[in-house]
Amino acid sequence: MTRILKALLRWFLILGFSGLLLIAAAAGVAYWLVAPRLPSVAVLKDYHMQVPLRIISADGKLIATFGETRRIPVSMEQVPDMLKHAVLSAEDADFYSHPGVDWRGVMRAGFHVVASGGNKTQGGSTITQQVARNFFLSPEKLYSRKLIEMFIALRMEGELTKDQILELYLNKMFLGHRSYGVAAAAEYYYGKRLDQLTVAQCAAIASTFQLPSAANPLTNTQRLLARRNWVLGQMLEHKYINQAQYEEAIHAPDDAAPHEQPIQVEAPYLAEMARLQALDRLGNDALTEGYVVKTTIVSTRQQSAVVAVRDGLSIYDHRHGWRGPEAHQELPANASDADYGNLLSSYMDVAGLTPGLVIASNASEASIYLSSKQTITLNLAAMDWARPYVNESRIGAAPKAVNEVLKPGDIIRVIQDDKGNWQLTQIPKAQAALVSMSPDDGAIQSLVGGFNFQRSKFNRAVMAARQPGSSFKPFIYSAAFERGFTTASIVNDAPLALPDPSQPNGLWTPSNDDNKFAGPMRLREALVESKNLVSVRLLDAIGVRYARDYVTRFGFPLDALPNNLSMALGTASVSPVSMARGYAVFANGGYLVTPYFISEIDDRDGKPVYVANPARACASCQARLLQNTPPAPPPASMLTNGVVPSSSGNAPAPATSVAMAGETTLPADAHSGEVAPVLAPHVIDIRNDYLVTSLMKDVIQSPTGTGYAAKALNRPDLAGKTGSTNDHRDAWFVGFNGDLSTAVWVGFDDFGSLGKGEFGAKAALPIWTDYMGDVLKGTAENSLSMPPGITTVQINRDSGLPTETGDPDAMSEIFKVEDVDRLHNQAQQQDQQNQDQQQANDIF
Repeated sequence: MTRILKALLRWFLILGFSGLLLIAAAAGVAYWLVAPRLPSVAVLKDYHMQVPLRIISADGKLIATFGETRRIPVSMEQVPDMLKHAVLSAEDADFYSHPGVDWRGVMRAGFHVVASGGNKTQGGSTITQQVARNFFLSPEKLYSRKLIEMFIALRMEGELTKDQILELYLNKMFLGHRSYGVAAAAEYYYGKRLDQLTVAQCAAIASTFQLPSAANPLTNTQRLLARRNWVLGQMLEHKYINQAQYEEAIHAPDDAAPHEQPIQVEAPYLAEMARLQALDRLGNDALTEGYVVKTTIVSTRQQSAVVAVRDGLSIYDHRHGWRGPEAHQELPANASDADYGNLLSSYMDVAGLTPGLVIASNASEASIYLSSKQTITLNLAAMDWARPYVNESRIGAAPKAVNEVLKPGDIIRVIQDDKGNWQLTQIPKAQAALVSMSPDDGAIQSLVGGFNFQRSKFNRAVMAARQPGSSFKPFIYSAAFERGFTTASIVNDAPLALPDPSQPNGLWTPSNDDNKFAGPMRLREALVESKNLVSVRLLDAIGVRYARDYVTRFGFPLDALPNNLSMALGTASVSPVSMARGYAVFANGGYLVTPYFISEIDDRDGKPVYVANPARACASCQARLLQNTPPAPPPASMLTNGVVPSSSGNAPAPATSVAMAGETTLPADAHSGEVAPVLAPHVIDIRNDYLVTSLMKDVIQSPTGTGYAAKALNRPDLAGKTGSTNDHRDAWFVGFNGDLSTAVWVGFDDFGSLGKGEFGAKAALPIWTDYMGDVLKGTAENSLSMPPGITTVQINRDSGLPTETGDPDAMSEIFKVEDVDRLHNQAQQQDQQNQDQQQANDIF
């Protein structure tokens, strides 16, 4: 019997050893077959995680992130031990001791497969195997894939350290809700950095690795808590935490909530421009390689621009009455707060305008349920503006009872005023745009392309093609001053009729906005009061062809300028950014700069791949003083109106089309160290600039000026011009000082009328004034000093010619010095003619 047992034992040993040899041989053959197809793990040493594109302001605040994934790569030194221990307890407690494959786990999984008849649900993968699978393999459950995974894991363990493998794991793995890696998960679920996480939160994040979509801190909380508590038990068992920590953590609630990366600067239109530019120049890697785009936007100025535009549009909108509720829902009988919440669920906050559901109303007040589960009350004073809308030029009577305006079931908008009181409001129908840039180099300081980006992505600041109206007149006056006209030249403001076959009666009969005529008047008065007939006669005198060529000096392409006298009334097709650029020429002393909005692009390591070096006015630079070139037209490549052709009115512009807003950015390589300034072309004489600017200052300073409301800012350095078009389709104010050139446009996207009386001074100027008053508060005055070649002369206010001391109608006026002798001669000739006429009258 003993002999039989020994024989059997010997055979079992032989068979077992043979089996091991066969397994080893099979493994060797398998490795020999698979090895040529195994990827090189060396790439993991320099592997770049997909990191979103970040857009930031000039002062380093976040404007936007773009990319499919949330990821914040971290090094092992940045991962706290508590989180590392939680992950190891949850996924691979023996990580630091096994060779990359846990053979016991493999055998356990194998027995499970046999016992279950082929069910491959049992795990067994180490952290190293999971990294191998996620970087190199598909997730499908095949025996061949599992074998390759094990071979890659063994190779990884030979070429990478344990910490390198774990770092890849902690950064690479998907953890739900577009979050990849533990740092992104901590920020999204808890709004914290890794070093701020509690023990319970570390365990919850570690629990998410297993089933990130089905069991994460925001999805299936019960399942997550069960997994979290198991992980805490494993941490206690491995002595990573003590009993007290375990007890505290296991009783902690799941306090996760969505935490989007906080946007610090509201500039979505500019962010989209930056995204398109980055994609155009960097390719698809722009969204995945962790680039940081530093823009020229100043966060405080951008916020002022957003507030000014929204307040201005709301004030305009309230002037034109209440258009009724946004929608109406039938309230169910005995409705609860949950019912109200369901009815409101599809209405989102729009630019701070909160949606609300009217749940009750009577003559004195209405109860409004908000999506925040708050119920507020509105009285009649909160809706005193809500006169019924009839059309853009007519509204009904003021409401006398709350239930005249609001009825149960109405979906409305409310907003809190400065005192915290709730007021009725509505989403404006009109749109507006604001662009503000540095006159020295064209750096865009703030840009608003519409009331709300989510409702309309059409960027009116750079894509709109609108008529500028009278805000275009300063360019015509500048051309006239080059043809011998002066600030005191007399031009007749009187009716005019010119042949025009396109008109029903064959005549073009332009008129002033008030349909009144002042007769002969000086050009200073004419621009201050925005007299249309004077501008038409002025353009006719200098010639349309000359004027069109001259106006291109301000950056406008020739094909955007009408080849007829209507150009004097502002019938060109321009965008707000092109108008701000044109006025920047007046603000900087006569140099054409190109607007740009990207100052630098850094890679994921913070190294610049591009640093802007825009053309600058740089009037006091040594290089400019040495250059001393006469004014001349700019290169043809600089002529653009900033308008983007698009087949769809609301389609975002291709980056390459936004020429005015960034064509100077992104050359092939970055500039390093100090570089000589690129000088912007000198396009108009500084004396011409000074004369036109003095007229636009009077537009604000003179009581008869159309921009007189801006005098309330008490800044003598401000200059500008209003603009309005036929039927009040467009309202403009464009103005500047030495620090900023800012254009504001208000209108409807469908070119509808803004309503009777809605001139630029009423609809656009308040936005400009609010913005400029806010951003220039506390800054020193900055405007052109009187240049050499300009002199002050006493003139007669009626004739516009030099006069003698003691003339009761004398006034001071500025001229180019070469014009003074000519004007004195004209004055003498006129005096002689007057004397001759008087003598003739005496004879008779």
